[in-house]
Amino acid sequence: MDRPSLYDDDIVTWAEEQAAALRALAERPELSNAVDWENVAEEIESVGRSHLRAVEGLLIQTLAHLLKRASAPLAPASLHWREEIATFQITAWNTYEASMRQRLNWNRIWKSAVTAAEAGLGAYGNALLPGLPEACPIRPEDLLTETFDIERALRTIATSVARR
Repeated sequence: MDRPSLYDDDIVTWAEEQAAALRALAERPELSNAVDWENVAEEIESVGRSHLRAVEGLLIQTLAHLLKRASAPLAPASLHWREEIATFQITAWNTYEASMRQRLNWNRIWKSAVTAAEAGLGAYGNALLPGLPEACPIRPEDLLTETFDIERALRTIATSVARR
């Protein structure tokens, strides 16, 4: 190889490149048919997809806990939600790779977070803030940063509701 492997730096792009290379090899008639090229390529691609889904799940949890805290700041679980926000956000940031930015389904992440927050709040007799926007009011670059500011994120959510 004439360049360092992307495996440690960007596993999503690495998986896509490796799967494409395997598919190209599968087209060569001189290679053995003993390898199930297409399924091997698919399994490698699934590695990248699983990392992507892990980050999406962490972002959903981060946003859901932000929504719960913004909606019910005086709830007994509010301090716990704040700890969870920090934990999920830090883990998402540590798992995130720049190539994921365009691959993450931000609308699905936001809608899933709203649904999860609503269910979590309803279980304790609280309600979600009315009038939440259709799209996430927190920019991806503000959410996926080493210096994530929970209070700023909570203000952004509150402001997005107040503007509607």
